[in-house]
Amino acid sequence: MSFQTLLDEIRKNLLTVLENEKISQIPFTLESAKEGFGDVSCNIAFQAAKTLKKKPNEIAQLIAKQYEKFLGGLVKKVEAHPSGYVNFYAEIGKMAQVIITQSQKTDFGKVDVGQGQRVTVEHTSVNPNKALHIGHVRNVVVGDSMTRILRQANYDVQTLNYVDDSGLQVADILLGFTELKFPLEPPNGQKFDHYCGDEVYVKTTEQYLTKPELQEKRNSILKEIEEGKSDTASFATQITSRVLGEQLKTCWRLGVSYDCLNFESEIVRSKLWPEIFEQLKKMELIKFESEGKNKDCWVILSEGEEDKVLVRSNGTATYIAKDIPYAAWKLGLVDDPFYYKKYSDQPSGKTLYQTTLTPNNSPKHDYSSNLVITVIDSRQARLQNIITKLMSQFSSNKKEYVHLSYESVTLSSETANSLGLDTGGKSAQMSGRKGLYVNADRILDALEQKTKEETKKRNPELSDESLSKIATTVAVATLRYEMIKQDLDKIITFDTAKSLSLEGDTASYIQYAFARAGRILEKSQLAPNFDANYQLLVDDYEYSLIKTIGKLDLAVQDAARNLSPKVIAKFCYSLAVSFNAFYEHVRVLDAEPELVNARICLVSSFQSCLRTALELIGIDTPSRM
Repeated sequence: MSFQTLLDEIRKNLLTVLENEKISQIPFTLESAKEGFGDVSCNIAFQAAKTLKKKPNEIAQLIAKQYEKFLGGLVKKVEAHPSGYVNFYAEIGKMAQVIITQSQKTDFGKVDVGQGQRVTVEHTSVNPNKALHIGHVRNVVVGDSMTRILRQANYDVQTLNYVDDSGLQVADILLGFTELKFPLEPPNGQKFDHYCGDEVYVKTTEQYLTKPELQEKRNSILKEIEEGKSDTASFATQITSRVLGEQLKTCWRLGVSYDCLNFESEIVRSKLWPEIFEQLKKMELIKFESEGKNKDCWVILSEGEEDKVLVRSNGTATYIAKDIPYAAWKLGLVDDPFYYKKYSDQPSGKTLYQTTLTPNNSPKHDYSSNLVITVIDSRQARLQNIITKLMSQFSSNKKEYVHLSYESVTLSSETANSLGLDTGGKSAQMSGRKGLYVNADRILDALEQKTKEETKKRNPELSDESLSKIATTVAVATLRYEMIKQDLDKIITFDTAKSLSLEGDTASYIQYAFARAGRILEKSQLAPNFDANYQLLVDDYEYSLIKTIGKLDLAVQDAARNLSPKVIAKFCYSLAVSFNAFYEHVRVLDAEPELVNARICLVSSFQSCLRTALELIGIDTPSRM
């Protein structure tokens, strides 16, 4: 708790005021006040106006008058504003003590929104036929950030990565290797996922335009993959495993980890799909078409929209047909047919498991929950809406399937050109099939190189090893921050130069503020004594920074309740802005020893708070930049 401590005190006392005045309890909200209106504003007078049949201003005056008996805690003054709001002014020294001392605790910023509730978050889920491009990175970062935030809000989070190892995209690259005779080994040490996406996938799909007979061969390969019994199916497993391994290296490079890999092929081969298929028939949620364009297909009936094919006329399942049993499994609506085995240890130290249909001695896991959050881009909104509706019809229990949607990522024309992608002066929309994309690894490499060059200019004394470490930290931070600082329903245009700027709303700006604070602490050569006289911190810039630090828990609550990682990014930026203003106007070390110590405590508190907040969005804090 921190700023929340002030809110709790005000709320408790207001409830007592209502009771003393024999006013029936009414709902009201407390929020951070606008500049010049104290620290906290309350709408209680507006809420009570209808009941008491009085003007809000009159009620506000009554409330303010009665609240005066509670002054002396964290509140030093209460005012009734002519508008009808009741404004509260905190006692600066006491608030400083509460916030600064609490910021040093390991549970600072933790809240209890989830109350231990289990939640399943699925993200990444990139087809194992190519490398991750920058558009995929938004999915990865949004999913991982929400996982971190929900855990901070006391949810029991299970993180899944769905591997579509039996879809058409896999059939495409298999066709490339088997029919078009692409070499199995990439040239010049190229990463295998880059090779499959950049060369095999793109060039194979190009062939369909001139050789339509290849599509029949692709469909035949797809059926063999789904059946899982032939040499072709075994070869598909080998290829997708190699691609997946390289994809995970990119995800780990971004600081991401998972609990379990769920393979689509095993969903298909398990008894889940036949069970769900029969239920859909029994509940008359699907229909067999005997004529028309969907002849011999099973379709999902959609009101006011075109029916969606579930099973093709050749008997193969469409993407959504595989997603439905998977969604039911995540919600615990069907028995778990899987065994689990260790896939690998991750750089985070967490063990990564995978599903398997082969019995083993490994312990069983339970990755189901009553709340499932699936991170998928907005282009899949219709399919996800269908799944959401179906899941609600499968169970009357309180189970919720949530599609966390996000818009696409483009590259600015300048960034695209710098990476060898000619976009004709326009921003570049990513498309794996068309080969119009830039791999995430390449973006990270470019960010690291640029950061290393700039950091060396500012810090020529640093070793190459130190420069490389800083460059890696800043590059990952830059890419992650750019993916979540905007609303999820907004298209992102990523620009390398702008994203690395030390000015404005960037990860570099925020990390630089942290490094600045570190230099102050280093220069002071003092260990902060938190048994300080915080009454000395009376400067406006000091108090502004204190208040901002104290609002971390409010930001976590907001982000968790609204599934919005942007809230944490916005908090980090506002915290950095507040510190930089403090840095420019307050001479931390140029004062009497007692005041110097109080300010050192404040700087240390800022660092602790910012480090915690940045960890929630997967960003590390370098000591130098």
